[in-house]
Amino acid sequence: MPVPSKKGSDEGVSAGLAKAIVEARPEAMPEDVRHEAGRALVNIVGCALGGADHPAMDVAIRALSPYAGKPDAVVLGRRERFDPLFSSFLNGISSHVHDYDDTTPSNYIHPTSPVASAMFAYASVNPVSGLDFLHAFVLGFEVVTRIGNATYPAHYRAGWHSTGSIGVFGAAAAIARLRGLDAQRMAWALGLAATQSAGLRDNFGSMAKSFHPGAAAQSGYRAALLAEAGFTTGPTPLEGPRGFAAVEAGEYDLSDLLTGFGTQFLLSTNTYKPFPCGIVIHPTIDACSQLKAEKGIDPANVKSVRLRVAPLVRDLCDQRPATGLEAKFSIYHAAAIGLVRGRGGLAEFTDEAVRDPALAAMRDKVEAVADPKVGEDAVIVEVTLQSGEVLQHELLQSLGNLARPLSDAQLEEKFRDQAKVVDAERADRLISMCWQIEELADAGEIARMSCPG
Repeated sequence: MPVPSKKGSDEGVSAGLAKAIVEARPEAMPEDVRHEAGRALVNIVGCALGGADHPAMDVAIRALSPYAGKPDAVVLGRRERFDPLFSSFLNGISSHVHDYDDTTPSNYIHPTSPVASAMFAYASVNPVSGLDFLHAFVLGFEVVTRIGNATYPAHYRAGWHSTGSIGVFGAAAAIARLRGLDAQRMAWALGLAATQSAGLRDNFGSMAKSFHPGAAAQSGYRAALLAEAGFTTGPTPLEGPRGFAAVEAGEYDLSDLLTGFGTQFLLSTNTYKPFPCGIVIHPTIDACSQLKAEKGIDPANVKSVRLRVAPLVRDLCDQRPATGLEAKFSIYHAAAIGLVRGRGGLAEFTDEAVRDPALAAMRDKVEAVADPKVGEDAVIVEVTLQSGEVLQHELLQSLGNLARPLSDAQLEEKFRDQAKVVDAERADRLISMCWQIEELADAGEIARMSCPG
């Protein structure tokens, strides 16, 4: 039986993390972290509104609402109300189903969806000040990102979808913090999160991918409630020989997990997507769109397209799509929409777009070659025209990454583009409330404001 590989001593990591979450203070958050948290909230509320009327939401509600509890918690962007646990689950689906939510490039996790989905459901039925909400969110984000970094790439490489399998820790931590749990109960919440850790990458390109942050939000919320009531767990859910890191990663390093927790923040490493699809095909969309704009490419004149991409791109996105959800993980579709339409918006990742004859024809012309010399945020595009002329474009840094981040104004534009389930005035009010959340006496106002009038 293989022995897990780790670095340093992990003794007391779980207990130490629980203590750090409990003892963290809002005043330790610098202004830039508070602003970045506002960016994350603007982005995720917009994503939830954009996915609120997705068929996956209707299926989930139809299947599970007969078993829901007291209908008092808000689902972002919906008129219906359900119990907080089910609302957390639905928020997770809607905010992730378009694959438009934020991503930490150090581990490819979408941290905000599972954490904020649980928190907005909670705040819609429990009094929470804006400052307390913001701080608990930042702590939850921190938990997800630190555990993600400590177990990447082994956990991800093994086939786990970290947004679900690690996002559950952040949701548990955030709700437990809002509930005021002590260090022992916080540790139990983390233990219950660990034992519910799940989500498989095999589900990419289907509704089940959005199930992962939904389940993580619901499971994390449940973990906090059970822990508060005294539901015990083992003492070492993260570092134990049969704990999360050893079982689900194998190779890991927890030595920096607690360093500066509560005073040093990784939120500044967050990125926001300009395209609603897997982040590793963003460079291809960006580069092909630039090439079309610069050279005025007529799709009919394209003979073949050769892409040189990072090996991870082929690993994640090597499929010929039959549906819009599958297209979000197709390097071939990414090149096609860039060269044919010159853009990569929501309309480019629908079933109708996949069936578009022009896009289908272009996809058939695309070849993708894995090249370890190409960075994961880069691509080299070679377009051969019918005349034999070869057009080449190398992109080293894609739009939306840390070197080329979306501005606050671009995040607002992205929000409004998605927020079709509410009117323009309500969308603007929601944006303002997210930016000014610290000033809100009741953070639940954001959730309630998101419901269509």
